[in-house]
Amino acid sequence: MRSTRRPTRRAVPALLAVGLLLTAAACGSSSETDEVADDQPTGDPVRIGFFDPSAGGYKSLGVGVGARAAEDYVNTELGGIHERPVELVTCATDGTPETTISCANKFAEEKVVAALDGFNTTSSAAVDILTTAGIPLVGGIPFDSATGAEVDNRVFFSAPQAAFLIGALQAFGEQGKKSVTLVAADIPATHQSVDLVLKPVGEALGIEVEGLYFSPTNPNFNAIAATIAESDPDVGGLMAAPDPSACTQLVQGLRQLGYDGTIFTAACTEFIEQAPAEAEGAALYSSHWLPRASEFAPEDVQEELEVAEQAIGEEGGTADYYAFAQFAVTVTLAQALNASPDAGLDGPTILKTLKALEGFDSFLGPELSCGGKTTPNCTSQMLLFDVDAQGATEPATGDWITPIPDVMAKIPGAS
Repeated sequence: MRSTRRPTRRAVPALLAVGLLLTAAACGSSSETDEVADDQPTGDPVRIGFFDPSAGGYKSLGVGVGARAAEDYVNTELGGIHERPVELVTCATDGTPETTISCANKFAEEKVVAALDGFNTTSSAAVDILTTAGIPLVGGIPFDSATGAEVDNRVFFSAPQAAFLIGALQAFGEQGKKSVTLVAADIPATHQSVDLVLKPVGEALGIEVEGLYFSPTNPNFNAIAATIAESDPDVGGLMAAPDPSACTQLVQGLRQLGYDGTIFTAACTEFIEQAPAEAEGAALYSSHWLPRASEFAPEDVQEELEVAEQAIGEEGGTADYYAFAQFAVTVTLAQALNASPDAGLDGPTILKTLKALEGFDSFLGPELSCGGKTTPNCTSQMLLFDVDAQGATEPATGDWITPIPDVMAKIPGAS
């Protein structure tokens, strides 16, 4: 079981890959080369569908980077899944039900054994097709609340959406924050989240929570920044980010207007590099450990972060929160199946294996127990990071945050 104690700061361990490279350089015989080749996965590939949000106006390219990097890592470093190579069957989505349905049909036709959710905001459109085909849906955070509210034929290795905001409010309360303004798209679901969940939670914690809404089709983050700066709450920022540039724009706008409170940036990370002068004092939530928090992580997590950074760096492209999150989901799936010696690699058996996980250490994340009767999520824990002057992100509470169980129990699919 992974230690949950916060470690002292120490030098990051050297990559295992360095040792492998040195060993390879010292060895030149054909027999040893053949031995390495024999360790590579062989046989029929384990074909896994992947809903890739790489199309449309709000594409998230980091998701695909993480998935492809994980596919290569699982095959070259983990020996595949039960010594068979993993093959992703990728299908682009654009945030509409139509593309999700098209991809689900493709996965059914190509007989994949599981499908990676890819933070799909319309994944519920695929559920019936996947269920009929016996293809389990596997993901991190269920971005489609309808998908996250049911348990059949799906497993999510991260917390439900509500956990991140509730956990953040708990951490803000522990820090003595008394007022929070949360910015979200002006749609009924976000009003309900603020009015029916977050305001009552805030009241119980002694925090006044206000909602501030923008047009989904024509957001004006300069106006939003001006409104937050004028009301001057202890914390102001985004419930969820429509795209990374919105985070950077809001952070820069607030600091330029003289706002010196905590800027809440949802799961954005790019703003730390894009606006380093303004990033200090921001806070962001996460489903897993991130590279900028490595010095605060347990030793085994530090090693996992090195592995993920190297693999994602070799893949190239966007190395954001979503790249690391999807890498973690994909590697956790492979590790979970490899840990079960009798696991069959057909859809129903994969689903049964994942649902049976209990106290399982996920890659970069918390322990997973996936057999919930009312939730598809294997955990409710999350992290809140504070950004310091050097751009490092330190856990606000030193460790994982467990959202208030009584509150989570009132949200469908959250507990």
